[in-house]
Amino acid sequence: MLLTIDIGNTNIVLAVIQNDEVLVTYRITTKLSRTSDEYGITMLDMLSSKGINVSQIDDVIISSVVPSVMHSITNSLRKYLNKKPLIVGTGLKTGISIRTDNPKSVGVDRIVNCVAVYNLYGGPCMAIDFGTSTTYDLVNEKGEFIGGLITAGIRITADAMGSRAAQLPYIEIKKPPSILDCKNTISSMQAGLIYGYIGQVEYIVKKVKEEMNAPNLTVIATGGLGRIIESSTDCIDIYDEDLTHKGLQFIYKKNIN
Repeated sequence: MLLTIDIGNTNIVLAVIQNDEVLVTYRITTKLSRTSDEYGITMLDMLSSKGINVSQIDDVIISSVVPSVMHSITNSLRKYLNKKPLIVGTGLKTGISIRTDNPKSVGVDRIVNCVAVYNLYGGPCMAIDFGTSTTYDLVNEKGEFIGGLITAGIRITADAMGSRAAQLPYIEIKKPPSILDCKNTISSMQAGLIYGYIGQVEYIVKKVKEEMNAPNLTVIATGGLGRIIESSTDCIDIYDEDLTHKGLQFIYKKNIN
């Protein structure tokens, strides 16, 4: 079994993969400061809750955009799982060429998603990750990462309204049944947020297809809040909640063979 760990700004998501199948996933809040012992005990408890013994984990691979937690997590893996993890970054083969001005500045989470979409669906393709930020990443038919867009995530956008406007509350992120279902402040905010975000996604996908001259561009979405958007538009072809973990598995295989 392979343990894949995706460390994002909001959550740390762990997955156990066996025979190319994601068996289980677990989610830990990134914002809480934890020691290596706390991470280790939490991981052991999560694994045992699904009947997985630590001895069944053959290896670990990590993608992280949060350097501050890496020391505690890598130490916890060595101490509690007796594993030295592979860490996506300089020196690890991905199979994706990065054609940008500064390849080292591209977040590893974005590269991992591109590895997944290209290996699963071929190019040209786009990975949209609805996370803390929403990223739109492009891979051409040669398997080259040619750039992408970064926008404020759905949760950040909602929180910004609640924190910066005195009379606007923090809201639950949900899609109203109609764009005209705006009978109070909360439903008005929800409609503006979700329908506005759908419009953003549709326009960006449309413009990318036009400028790439790629009408058959395959669009794959992932990320916790992506399901709300994906179910409301035809411009997303596939929603894959495990996309990043599949990308980590592809990278792992490329580096152990």
